[in-house]
Amino acid sequence: MRSLHKFLLVVTLVASSARCFGQEIVVNAAKAGGVYGIGEKIVWHLSVKGDGAAGIDKIAYVLKKGSLTVMDKGELALKNGAADLETKLDEPGNVFAELTATVPGKAPIKNWAGGVVAPDKIQPSAPPPADFDAFWKAKVDELAAVPPSPVLEPGYSGSPNVDYWKITLNNIRGTKVRGQLARPKTGIKFPALLIVQWAGVYPLAKDWATSHAREGWLTLNINAHDLPIDEPADFYKQQTALQDYPSIGNDDREQSYFLRMYLSCYRAADYLASRNDWDGKNLVVMGTSQGGLQAIMTGGFYPKITALLANVPAGCDHTGPAVGRLGGWPQWYYQTKGKDAAKVRETSRYYDVVNFARHVKCPALVAVGLIDTTCPPPGVIAAFNQIQTPKELVVMERSDHQGHNNTQAAYFARSNEWLKQLAAGNPAPVNK
Repeated sequence: MRSLHKFLLVVTLVASSARCFGQEIVVNAAKAGGVYGIGEKIVWHLSVKGDGAAGIDKIAYVLKKGSLTVMDKGELALKNGAADLETKLDEPGNVFAELTATVPGKAPIKNWAGGVVAPDKIQPSAPPPADFDAFWKAKVDELAAVPPSPVLEPGYSGSPNVDYWKITLNNIRGTKVRGQLARPKTGIKFPALLIVQWAGVYPLAKDWATSHAREGWLTLNINAHDLPIDEPADFYKQQTALQDYPSIGNDDREQSYFLRMYLSCYRAADYLASRNDWDGKNLVVMGTSQGGLQAIMTGGFYPKITALLANVPAGCDHTGPAVGRLGGWPQWYYQTKGKDAAKVRETSRYYDVVNFARHVKCPALVAVGLIDTTCPPPGVIAAFNQIQTPKELVVMERSDHQGHNNTQAAYFARSNEWLKQLAAGNPAPVNK
């Protein structure tokens, strides 16, 4: 599913190039888990394997603090095909290592390593705007003035035990929330699950809703855009106006493309809470990347959310570059072409996940990848640290943003356990 992240194609191609000629830089941390103390030595054992590996005698490295600021670079000579890369960090944050081996006449071989130092002490790069809460209260009031007027169109679920509808709800300024609703065919009251989507412009797969309905959930899966949910692929390719949607209105908090998106999440959650078949106890929101952004935002925005699950959430710590660390996608700090940079960066603070996270009132499961450069560790962890309720951080030491080679397995295992327990009416199984 996450192959639809168009903005990650470069990462995919680079990762593929690491293996296309049979060689691979192998990274093994001396200390498993990727979490270190301030000043603690960080050591990665490096080697090269594959056909022709014996001809590679060195590995170049670049070490970046905060996934942005270069702190060291150089080359390691391989002895018996191996070498150790050592570093440390004397403050809370993360270290990201870019590794390259050059083979004459062939594409460079690349790999990455990451570590996080004193994660519980990582804080946002800037405080929330003084009128952050007042601004969003006014937006909720604007939404409340628009009747939701749900329209449900029955459809075939593909399962004899599941009911299915396409759904449309009114949103602000003449826009719509569009999605799909599924629930068990038998039963009276159900726990509710809101599923929000990663970045890109694409249709919704029916199974994203029906698979959870088969497990007992009243499930609402919404499109991030005001678009039909099940048109042919060419329809979505033709939405050229949305090619760079994160930058639309990003210099004006009243015109940001994300304003409609954030309020669509609020409306969708509120709709689930209004239904007679909701059990009145469990209202969960979950998503990955842009969906993780929306999950944390909704958890801090809509007061009836009872649990949130966010995998590699985007939108965290937009002002990170001001303190030398990389902000999360869509990295508004740099999205200033043809605009007043100061206005863009000020607007970003009203949409920053870290400022919603401090209002979360429910248990939270959040996952971070230590070699993720799309949603880098410091921002994700800074957002996590704002949450004051029972919470669990899944640190995925070898995960990039897309979770190549099943490197996000730990999150999926934990999220499945959370959903299983919550659907049964049990408390969130938080591992502290």
